[in-house]
Amino acid sequence: MSFNEQELKEHCLKIIQDSRIKNKIVILCEGLIPPKVEGRRSPQLYKQMEQMPDANFYNACVPTWWKQYRPVFFNCGDRNDVLNTFFGLLDLHNADYSQSFLTPDKLFAIVDLDIQLAEIKEDYKFQNTDDIFYNIYDETKINETDLNHHRIWITGLIHKEAYFLKPDIQEVFDNQYIISPLYKENTVNLENIYLDMVNDMTNDADLQIHWSRVIKRISHLSSFDGMEIDKFQYSWQEEYQNNQNLHYKNKLINAVLMLVKSKEYWKQILPDDNWTHSESKFREQLSLEIGKFYSKQDCIVENHIPFFFKTLYKLIEE
Repeated sequence: MSFNEQELKEHCLKIIQDSRIKNKIVILCEGLIPPKVEGRRSPQLYKQMEQMPDANFYNACVPTWWKQYRPVFFNCGDRNDVLNTFFGLLDLHNADYSQSFLTPDKLFAIVDLDIQLAEIKEDYKFQNTDDIFYNIYDETKINETDLNHHRIWITGLIHKEAYFLKPDIQEVFDNQYIISPLYKENTVNLENIYLDMVNDMTNDADLQIHWSRVIKRISHLSSFDGMEIDKFQYSWQEEYQNNQNLHYKNKLINAVLMLVKSKEYWKQILPDDNWTHSESKFREQLSLEIGKFYSKQDCIVENHIPFFFKTLYKLIEE
């Protein structure tokens, strides 16, 4: 549920009055906000936010070499709430900066690409999330030359959870020696998930409705240019099964992770019977292991999340 006007103002006030953000980079992300206690959210609950999904995942992704002045993360609800919080913080700060610890030039937001686009209603260089996506990314790589325009970042894959399913993450699943992650009661093999995602895609009404727009995300794969969803489904499977070129197969996987909703498949990764806590707690712990994986990766344009942090770190060096 999105913030109402009063809740948004209270949320923004909690952030700009938090002394932890003084001279720090602030990153707003999607994710649950602290629950109200006796009708209000206490400052103590906000300080615990970096231990909550999704802030804890992005916090775990901060490169291992980033030792001082690490960014501060805040969950802000859904995608629209994140965008409204971004502009709400700037408005509050500009109204009375003497009551704010925020450094406006160090305020950023990161939201999911998703199927439906979100309009940017305020005075901003880009009008919606798709506009930002196409300006940040060139095929599957980050377009390094224009990054200075961006304070609101869009994931290069459909959801944050799609980064949990990239081929490289297979080693994280394989190395969970204490608890074995399972998918459909079998050891996780990401290739099976990709095939399921493609098999199921014509059952997604939302994807069907918006297909003509979202297929443009993979226009760099000319063999699928403007293809209908059912033909894409068949052609993708044929090319994936018959092509032995690993580089091209990774391009095909990236295409699926840009088009097909990934959250439902991530939720189907479950712990084995030795796990004594909740399934959500298991996935939270696993996502932190994935975050640690990204924190050790090269900050190159092919690695979206590490490169995002490399870009932010330049603010500290200035």
